[in-house]
Amino acid sequence: MVGRKEEKIMLEAQKQRSEVARLLSQISAEYEAAQRGLSGLSYGTSQHEFITTRMENMGQLHSQLQALVGDAAIAMIADRLANCH
Repeated sequence: MVGRKEEKIMLEAQKQRSEVARLLSQISAEYEAAQRGLSGLSYGTSQHEFITTRMENMGQLHSQLQALVGDAAIAMIADRLANCH
């Protein structure tokens, strides 16, 4: 039988896994948006600003992920982005 303390630990672990999944998904979306920005119809400053914003967002998301999983964050991101199409 699972006690209250174990239930709480399991619930927290599930919340953390969900947050990690959410962050990785957002990072992928920002990366894909930046990639689309490279091949988009707009050129010049507006294109550069769009891509810069996406990369800054990825940096902030990386920091949040690193707070949850430590140094494994960058490996998780690299693995996730390697699988982006």
